[in-house]
Amino acid sequence: MTTCAQSLVRLLEGYGVDTVFGIPGVHTVELYRGLHGSRLRHVSPRHEQGAGFMADGYARASGKPGVCFIITGPGMTNILTAMGQAYADSVPMLVISTTNRREHLRLGHGHLHELPDQRAMVAGVCAFSHTLQSPEQLPELLARAFAVFKCARPRPVHLEIPLDVLDMPAIDLNLMPRSLPGAPAPAPASLRAALNLLNDARRPLILAGGGARDCAEVLQQLAERLQAPVALTTNARGLLPMNHPLLLDGVQSSKHGRSLFDEADVILAVGTELGETDYDFFGLGPLKFKAPLIRLDIDPMQVMGVQRAHVGLVGDAREGLQALLDEVSPPAPSGRWAQDSVQRVNRLERETWNAKQQGLQGLLDLLRDSLVDPLIVGDSTQPVYQGAVGYQAPVANSWFNAGTGYGTLGYGLPAAIGAKLAKPERPVVALVGDGGLQFASNELIAAREAGIGVILVVWNNQCYGEIRDYMQAREITPLGVDILTPDFAAMAHSCHVEHHTAATPQALHELLQTLAGSRQPVMIELDAAQYLQNA
Repeated sequence: MTTCAQSLVRLLEGYGVDTVFGIPGVHTVELYRGLHGSRLRHVSPRHEQGAGFMADGYARASGKPGVCFIITGPGMTNILTAMGQAYADSVPMLVISTTNRREHLRLGHGHLHELPDQRAMVAGVCAFSHTLQSPEQLPELLARAFAVFKCARPRPVHLEIPLDVLDMPAIDLNLMPRSLPGAPAPAPASLRAALNLLNDARRPLILAGGGARDCAEVLQQLAERLQAPVALTTNARGLLPMNHPLLLDGVQSSKHGRSLFDEADVILAVGTELGETDYDFFGLGPLKFKAPLIRLDIDPMQVMGVQRAHVGLVGDAREGLQALLDEVSPPAPSGRWAQDSVQRVNRLERETWNAKQQGLQGLLDLLRDSLVDPLIVGDSTQPVYQGAVGYQAPVANSWFNAGTGYGTLGYGLPAAIGAKLAKPERPVVALVGDGGLQFASNELIAAREAGIGVILVVWNNQCYGEIRDYMQAREITPLGVDILTPDFAAMAHSCHVEHHTAATPQALHELLQTLAGSRQPVMIELDAAQYLQNA
């Protein structure tokens, strides 16, 4: 007899899933019956939040949805933060959980792991949440989930399976994956209106976000055709090559970037919310565009967002950019406005950096340049915040972190583990502060157990440094931010992981080159004050 749980595993295989993150529990053991003999690799984190962050990092690095098996009740409350991060950053994640037997739902009889309404609790951090009522619904619901990942704004999907449904016989189910539709293209009339604006523009500007992260080639071609400077959000870094003459540093949130917005005569925003943490990081106030705004986004709610669009293009970023590229024929640009403006704004931004910011930027550049094709995953920590302003990624999907958007702590290490699983051939760096690491240090032993060679770089300033600085800037006496940090060497040793220190950039460079091919996780601890002094 093939059960519902076993059929689920076979369907996941059909949709190309190869890795599942989860912690077995009495309510999910039937799912594990299905895993035996399958092609799916199972990775055991040490906390369900870690499972969600691993799935997030795996999805961003691979382009495929991250999949989690999660127990009823506490497992789902534990993973909610990770789902919130993925929801905010439009990351495809499939969370499959159990729930109590159908006859016990929402009665409050005190059954194991019981919640009043688990699905309602999860609904706010996913594209949809559904309770499976019978095995026959499984093929349709999984097809809907993968259609969201491919054809809509990708966000977590939650499917919960009652315990009595989980081990039901699944008779005559069609376990072939359904053919998924293609992503929608913008309407022709809207494209014509956008082309009219772009064809008349002499000083166009492009703002690209994470929704365009798979469109590097066509975005670059359009920017060059238009001679338009390009500002990239954190999740879009790498869409233009480093040092490209049209590539702005992360200046869209600074006064220098704002001044360039005022000079533009049309602005094309692609796959970006135009949200606070990407465009108002320094508290300058809401964006006010003087030029006509074109918004291209697969989510109509974003096209109709607070920043009013003169032309709204609802559809896939690649489809929309290609359609614009195929038809646009702008007049000759106004002199060297684009390249001169990029040089000027980038220079002005870098001239404002103090010695600490320059040291932090040097650290980021060293991490990038000391490794071949690195993927850097950051937590909410001071070097990562500097990267929001100045980091240039070598390629798309090689720099992501929790420093913007939802902004959770504890993301960096488990997300880097997921990324390394997706891209085992690339060096993967987890850049984490001493405070953030304490949110997720338990996942270091999970990486060691699974043989996942992440390079963990710990920025140890013995405090929640960014929050301490924030309090001091507002004349608030720091409280609760100067924390006692663990002995990280002892922590690494207890997890069977090598521990190293580097007091200078040269020492760090040499260590990275030595450790790049490690098949096991390694920890490099940087004393923040000492490192900056020697930078």
